[in-house]
Amino acid sequence: MEIVNRIIELKKKNDWSDYRLSKKAGISQSTLSNLINRGNSPSIFTLEKICNAFEITLAQFFDGDDTTQALTGKQKELISDWNHLKPAQKEKVKAYMRGMLDQ
Repeated sequence: MEIVNRIIELKKKNDWSDYRLSKKAGISQSTLSNLINRGNSPSIFTLEKICNAFEITLAQFFDGDDTTQALTGKQKELISDWNHLKPAQKEKVKAYMRGMLDQ
């Protein structure tokens, strides 16, 4: 799937203008315009910003699967915290959660 076509598809699905997407993604309108009108390929960094604006992952972007439930703010916070843990700490958290679920 062509990247630019996927961006256009997501804009239409969300009923977003170029302006709205550029603001939500934190990229300049000229960058977005170059992507869409000239067919330029975005950098991974820019594409990640666009995906974040649409609240989808890069995998969902390329799979065309943006129907999964978006994470809540608390879920995003937990994932962010999880990503900062060391492997041993992650194992302790998993064990703790399993213990809570067994109750």
